[in-house]
Amino acid sequence: MSSAEHVARLENVGLSYDGGQNYILRHVSLSLSKGEFVALLGPSGVGKSTLLRVFMGLSAPSEGQVFSPQPTSQLQAEGQKRRAQSLVFQDARLMPWRSVARNVAFGLEGLKLTKEEKQARVLAALQLVGLEEAADRWPRRLSGGQRQRVGVARALTVDPDLLLMDEPFGALDPITRNGLQDELLKIWQQTHKTVLFVTHDIEEALKLATRVVVLAGKPAGIVGMLDIPPTEKDPESSAFKSYAARLRAMIAGEPDPGGAPYWYSNEI
Repeated sequence: MSSAEHVARLENVGLSYDGGQNYILRHVSLSLSKGEFVALLGPSGVGKSTLLRVFMGLSAPSEGQVFSPQPTSQLQAEGQKRRAQSLVFQDARLMPWRSVARNVAFGLEGLKLTKEEKQARVLAALQLVGLEEAADRWPRRLSGGQRQRVGVARALTVDPDLLLMDEPFGALDPITRNGLQDELLKIWQQTHKTVLFVTHDIEEALKLATRVVVLAGKPAGIVGMLDIPPTEKDPESSAFKSYAARLRAMIAGEPDPGGAPYWYSNEI
């Protein structure tokens, strides 16, 4: 795939906070293509959230290069009506003194939009997550799942090229989590956004993603990845179970149970 089709890209990125004595990330190369849903899978504490911060420009790499979506100069030429990327946190981080609609509108502050344009964006985002009737509610009146929907709406309202999601459903009960996974897939199919979704749950990664990228090791690097066909999403199928076994082996640093080679980051 040509670089023109890449929404964002890391090339041989390393990150150290102590001048190179100890690296958190090392030799990480990863390209995100337009419209794909990538799950970044790995054990807790391995550095998945740190990698998101690098993509967002919140942490500068110690080595390597980051190619972010839509340069600021291009967005300025478009009238600064959108943002190149947005982030959904594990905790929705809603402001309790703002209504649902005003929480969603927060990301639009600083963009060159009229009041009417902002209202239209907020309504469209709330409709996408099924919360248009809750626009005037206060966050304290929302369930955990509804709060996360507001967080997703806030991220979508800026019309990003890249939607980064940091274990957004990790703190929810299984039933709510499963429902939000289904809703997220519908939103992705409607908006065609590029999504990078962090999780440590193998089944969640397989259910959601078109491609699963495994981050493991110390320092952390990409140890393998799998393309997941849309026809093989049934958790009871042999194909799904085979993918799960291969991902577990990647995380553990064990040989592929099917004997297939991994796609390592330095070969991508």
